[in-house]
Amino acid sequence: MMGTIQIKRGNIFHQLRKRTIKNFLDLLILLNLQNAPMSGYDVITMIFENFGFLPSSGAIYSTLYALEREGLVKGCWNGKKRLYTLTEKGEKAVKIASALSSNIENLILNIFKRRTVRENF
Repeated sequence: MMGTIQIKRGNIFHQLRKRTIKNFLDLLILLNLQNAPMSGYDVITMIFENFGFLPSSGAIYSTLYALEREGLVKGCWNGKKRLYTLTEKGEKAVKIASALSSNIENLILNIFKRRTVRENF
């Protein structure tokens, strides 16, 4: 279940960044798989290096398995590592998501726009 913002816990921006990454985790993985095959450990490292928090391995691997079940990625064993690559279907999903990036950005911006209060309820 999604938590609420905790003012007592400190940095609200960090909380929102972490929540956003978790919500877009599947897209984040797909977008990064365009560059090179990745293992679950590689995904965890990439998120830590780029966004400053350490996601749980359970969240990463369950997302990778879900993407594999959907046919968006393919996992192959390479020694002790399971490396994931984009499938053709995954590449199409990345293209669609990339084309919609400005729509997604506008959606998020609209959430934070100041709302005017209607005078007559």
